[in-house]
Amino acid sequence: MIGLKGLRAANGRVNVGPMKTAQDMVAAARTRIEEWDAARLKASPDAVIVDIRDVRERAKGKIPGSVHAPRGMLEFWWDPTSPYHREVFAGPGPYVLQCASGWRSALAAATLQDMGFEVAHLRGGMTEWIEAGGPVEGPED
Repeated sequence: MIGLKGLRAANGRVNVGPMKTAQDMVAAARTRIEEWDAARLKASPDAVIVDIRDVRERAKGKIPGSVHAPRGMLEFWWDPTSPYHREVFAGPGPYVLQCASGWRSALAAATLQDMGFEVAHLRGGMTEWIEAGGPVEGPED
């Protein structure tokens, strides 16, 4: 079985415990975070939509009014003690994270929750938003 304790990986490293897949981690995150659907997000004009996709994905189309915060900088931009903090994340929210399909945003929401912030995520991501007829800006040149 892959991921058994002590199993040497192809890269020469020794795994120290059972392997968790990305799908396992997303499922675990979803048990403890708040998930919104597209209908709830459409009905919440005060929600701050935080697009955590990379710039290439966002250039193909975005939810109007969404704030871009790439996942790699999210914790630093959110943390008020960080030199990289962004004021847009100092407000009352509600904040709803969004990615393409809801996997990255679930993990990111769990991380921000671990840091003490109240956030939710769009369960099906941009895919659900588009399927629900949500407006999209773009693509950009």
